[in-house]
Amino acid sequence: MALVDNIEAAEPRISEATPRDYFDLLKPRVMSLVVFTALVGMLVAPGAINPFIAAVAILAIAVGAGASGALNMWYDADVDAVMSRTARRPIPSGRVGRDETLVFGLVLSVLSVMTLGLITNWVAGGLLAFTIFFYAVIYTMWLKRTTPQNIVIGGAAGAFPPMIGWAAVTGTLTLESAVLFMIIFLWTPPHFWALALFKLRDYEIAGMPMMPNVAGERSTKRQMLVYSVLLAAFAVLPWPLGFAGPVYGAAAILLGANFIRHAVAVWRMADGDATMVPAKRLFGFSLTYLFAIFAVLFVETVLMRVLA
Repeated sequence: MALVDNIEAAEPRISEATPRDYFDLLKPRVMSLVVFTALVGMLVAPGAINPFIAAVAILAIAVGAGASGALNMWYDADVDAVMSRTARRPIPSGRVGRDETLVFGLVLSVLSVMTLGLITNWVAGGLLAFTIFFYAVIYTMWLKRTTPQNIVIGGAAGAFPPMIGWAAVTGTLTLESAVLFMIIFLWTPPHFWALALFKLRDYEIAGMPMMPNVAGERSTKRQMLVYSVLLAAFAVLPWPLGFAGPVYGAAAILLGANFIRHAVAVWRMADGDATMVPAKRLFGFSLTYLFAIFAVLFVETVLMRVLA
């Protein structure tokens, strides 16, 4: 009987994961934002790129972003299992194994970087490789569990896509692409700290040193306001720098003012507020804000080229 049990235990387990489970490992909502901002970076960059090459490049960037998400889920499976927001992800819910996820993430990483480097240039390919490494290793394996500045520094990983799109067209990194990077980089702390405020208990249970848990709500809300003001200022820069027009400039000013208004409401919110309504509103608006900023830049650039 023991021999039979040993033989059965040694037999390879057939995965019951569905294609949807593997798709969920790619963090599709995050990936969609990566794809969009990379596309905008590609569009506003000076020069031209073959439409087919552009499509393959965007696909490679999307796959690279998905690979980062899979590697993040592989490493964070233990904390995902104890947080309400992440407990239903493929690994903690038992739909996909950790080993499968690791192989999946590594294979997609190599394929995406090689594809982007070969079809466009190795500046873009190298930047994509660094982005995957930064998110999976520097942020996920190191910063996330060791410092309340995890989101601030780690936010760079999510800010690279427009630079990658820009580099895919030009083969260079410029001040203009750095401004696009800074918009997302400065957006990240108030966005995620708003979430951390009303998911405070989750992060405490998981042992994550998020800013509200370590520095307290008052300090976190003050820092959120500072980052929001800096974000509003940086978001206007594409207009005076000449790679966006007055329509974008006006939209950036209005959206930035609204972002600051929400941040002020969070700053005024009483510590220990049970409902956290201002924080939830800022979190929701921050998603609209980032999409709107890049959407206006996208539409204005397209119209200017069509009418030129």
